Amino acid sequence: MISAAQKLGFHPKKMWLCVLVLLSTSSQSVLAQSSIETTPVGNAQDRYPVDWQAVAAESMEYFLALLRTNTSNPPGNETEVATYLQRVLQQEDIKAELFALDPTRANLVARLRGNGSKAPILVMGHTDVVGVQPDRWSVDPFGAVAKDGYIYSRGSLDDKDNVTAGLMLMLLLRRAGVELDRDVIFLAEAGEEGTTKFGIDYMVDQHWNQIASEFCLAEGGGTVARDGEVRYVKIATTEKFPMRVRLVARGTAGHGSIPRLDNAVSALARAVARVAAWQSPLRLNETTRAYFSRLSEISSPEEAARYRGVLDPKQQQRIEHYFAEHEPQHYALLRTSVVPTIMNAGFRRNVIPGEAEATLDIRGLPDENPEEFYRDLAVLINDPNIEIIPEGVYRPGSPPSSLESEMFQALERITDRLFPNAVTLPSMLTAATDMAQVRAQGTQCYGFGAVRTEEDIVGGGGAHGDDERIMESSLLTLIQYLWYTVLEVAASE
Repeated sequence: MISAAQKLGFHPKKMWLCVLVLLSTSSQSVLAQSSIETTPVGNAQDRYPVDWQAVAAESMEYFLALLRTNTSNPPGNETEVATYLQRVLQQEDIKAELFALDPTRANLVARLRGNGSKAPILVMGHTDVVGVQPDRWSVDPFGAVAKDGYIYSRGSLDDKDNVTAGLMLMLLLRRAGVELDRDVIFLAEAGEEGTTKFGIDYMVDQHWNQIASEFCLAEGGGTVARDGEVRYVKIATTEKFPMRVRLVARGTAGHGSIPRLDNAVSALARAVARVAAWQSPLRLNETTRAYFSRLSEISSPEEAARYRGVLDPKQQQRIEHYFAEHEPQHYALLRTSVVPTIMNAGFRRNVIPGEAEATLDIRGLPDENPEEFYRDLAVLINDPNIEIIPEGVYRPGSPPSSLESEMFQALERITDRLFPNAVTLPSMLTAATDMAQVRAQGTQCYGFGAVRTEEDIVGGGGAHGDDERIMESSLLTLIQYLWYTVLEVAASE
């Protein structure tokens, strides 16, 4: 039988040479084999074959260059990456423009024109990264160190892997001369890590015509492997949004030797305790219902019963208690969450302070009404001496993107082709991304991500963590997933 890869002009020995260059462990080799040998075949894929061995080497070169550019936010300095991307794209005659609210924090937009018969696709990746504590890393956080089949670096998972994938997509589309029904737009945005006014807010508010699209692909999903085989591919179709508040308790200052009923520290402690013990109403949406339903199909009988049971109102209370103790990532999907994260009170042990403060990290469900939620919080706390001060919502809520769209269905087909034994799981992010602002404009947005093992997910080295790392083979798989998805949705018949 002729394999799909051979139909595209690959010889098995050459494929394994590519795999051996990329990988150093047997379990990772299985992942690489599945991503290369099962290369999908279809009209567009037949017309536009790719030398994946060459892509693996070239993309790794760009990836390492991006990782070794320190764009910690603050201060960001994303312009350095944006100009690098611009040079690479312009060398291939791809027009790439910079848009900057701050000259040191530029966003890059590149566009390949289609015939206009369909609306554009936007592919996004953010160029800033969170800061590091270098003494807590085993390697130089910006050295892009290759070790044991991984690349260690800040930004390796969040989000310079997606930036590299977007760059390679544009280069491959141009080189292959792909005829497009849709424009394909690449946005490398600044400021995603907490300073969105320089990035996506600026682009949406001031330059929306440059990135307006029907569909958007960005970070937020993930491909999860067990025992060397991909088990499921999570596609983020919606996300919670931050709506943090400060609780400020006020009372009469005085000597610590004289108790007072209006002690601000005591009032704050009572309020925080009430909030921590409270459960806001449980609400599932299309995404979370589909997530638990599909997850049950690939789980053990005991797990499957729980995941199906969470859809049953009669079983929800029992199952959410189990989630809270054993699967907090699933518990967080059920409701708007409220988590106390900071408390500040007092300055001397013998002085009752006149004021005490706590911060609540609230992550709202996509349909949450912040003002109503804050009123419910005030009723719960029930203390006139405590003021609730909202931080301000800087990422809008919006309806989940459709599971019936042309894009989501294409993502499912590519999952089936690249990972035949895996299932596509629509997911809701408990964190936040720049897709929020784009989705709020009516664009259908979907997050995808690199292959990670279950051991890595629970063992550290993830986004924002110390020793952040990505499997070397995973970069190529990410590029392939994006390439075949965009061909499926954008290439002309």
